[in-house]
Amino acid sequence: MNLFIPDVAYINPASLKYTAGKTAKEYLEKLNVPIINSRKVSIEGESPSENYAKAKKTVFITTNSQKKLRSCKPSADYQFALSSSCPGHCEYCYLQTTQGEKPFMKVFVNIEDILNVIQEHIDNNSPNITTFECGSITDPVALEHLTGNLKKCIEFFGNAQNGRLRVITKFNNVDSFLNINHNKHTKFRFSVNTKYVISKFEHNTSSFEERIEAARKIASAGYPIGFIIAPIMIYDNWKSEYKQLIDTLKSQLEDYNDEITFELIQHRFTDTAKELILKRFPNTQLDMNEETRQLKWGPYGKFKHVYPKEKSTEIKEYISQLINQNFKNALIEYFT
Repeated sequence: MNLFIPDVAYINPASLKYTAGKTAKEYLEKLNVPIINSRKVSIEGESPSENYAKAKKTVFITTNSQKKLRSCKPSADYQFALSSSCPGHCEYCYLQTTQGEKPFMKVFVNIEDILNVIQEHIDNNSPNITTFECGSITDPVALEHLTGNLKKCIEFFGNAQNGRLRVITKFNNVDSFLNINHNKHTKFRFSVNTKYVISKFEHNTSSFEERIEAARKIASAGYPIGFIIAPIMIYDNWKSEYKQLIDTLKSQLEDYNDEITFELIQHRFTDTAKELILKRFPNTQLDMNEETRQLKWGPYGKFKHVYPKEKSTEIKEYISQLINQNFKNALIEYFT
């Protein structure tokens, strides 16, 4: 798909002290993107849905001052951010409730400071291996063309004896990563789903075919790879369509002999998320019928509506069976 271009860019003057900040500004200027020098972003729509739409076309070039990284179980030991929010309009996104009514994209340009914080966490845990996730609150691949900072991270981890990086994406902008000395210290995981789920709910993201082609490129470049199948939904013909998904992965990766990991996540939603989703996507076809779900206490202090145990067990067993039948080199890391 085409690279994301914002309608407007706000630039924190402090970010221009950094090379990546200057790079982003020059890139946006060449594209004639309107630039506003400001320490804050102003979005004034006439409705929540308009605020959401405008925010998804707005970037804020700024810095990240975080010194203490948060835990990121079960994906990694810690999470860090090169950006927040992303250009995708996934209706079910779990970030609906954490990034406010106006989820504009913050792009952090002080990469040197971010890597210093990562190195401190690696040193504190030495000689153990410390793993880091950089896609918990964003899609770093979707915004990589603005700064090139993910490439710098991969190069950093390639030289980090005790550090490992995990990247997750729904986008196919991976060419800049193919000739890096990554030393197999960065794992790329591609978020995939059936064509029904992608077309109905994952707006403004790369197509299924584009994601698989990107995965092939990354695999050919020698990176460890994995797939997150999420959110797994029950709908008419769901079993045949998830089988088609696994069959396609198998046919496209038959020559990849290293381990392939899978992370399986069933569809869930909170009451707050449901309210926001219905405001932003009033015509959504997401199944959020609470009467067909059961409550599960979440790690962030909120109840989630998940499939009943009988259904979630069916999902887990069916998808796991498909994977194990088709991939001798598969490792299912978790189901939740």
